Amino acid sequence: MSELVFFSGTMDCGKSTLALQIVHNRSARGLQGLIFTRDDRAGQGKLSSRLGLVTEAVEAAPGMELYGYVVDQLSRGSRVDYVIVDEAQFLAPEQIDQLARVVDDLDLDVFAFGITTDFRTRLFPGSQRLIELADRLETLQVEAMCWCGARATHNARTVGGEMVVEGEQVVVGDVARPAVEVGYEVLCRRHHRRRMTSASAQTGVLSPDVLPVSAH
Repeated sequence: MSELVFFSGTMDCGKSTLALQIVHNRSARGLQGLIFTRDDRAGQGKLSSRLGLVTEAVEAAPGMELYGYVVDQLSRGSRVDYVIVDEAQFLAPEQIDQLARVVDDLDLDVFAFGITTDFRTRLFPGSQRLIELADRLETLQVEAMCWCGARATHNARTVGGEMVVEGEQVVVGDVARPAVEVGYEVLCRRHHRRRMTSASAQTGVLSPDVLPVSAH
């Protein structure tokens, strides 16, 4: 039975690396996959990992009919044995429905990779729909770490090294960007609540909701 599988985790936990590993393993068995991505850090039409691995992909633009694209490729004689979707959190809910149809009507496995929540700890619409529809949910076992050494569970957006909690849900950035730009950092829940990034921790800055401790 074909499956829609959602591999999720925080940023920097190896989602894209695993996607590329699945492509490698299946290619070694003579299988050919169709790879979709959205807003990859390496640019349009790329699937890349922070380890430096990169491969060509199809940019799943807003409004693109994914089921129709797969059917069109098959009708043209292209071989498609499975489908990979990276950065799946950026897809619209109706595009997730189309991926489920690829599984049910075309009998192809679909492996989707993405983060579940945004920098405000709110579910991305695409991730929410995947949670609702997926045959299987897999949490990646490679744990990203907060600057304090605890397991990172939340994604934080930073501007100039300072955490922000307002703004558009999707602003493309990366954990490796300079602090002066929009960037992202993974934090444990405690430090996400306190809005304490690695930069602010070095300067001893706490958010206003942290109560001061009296010396008496």
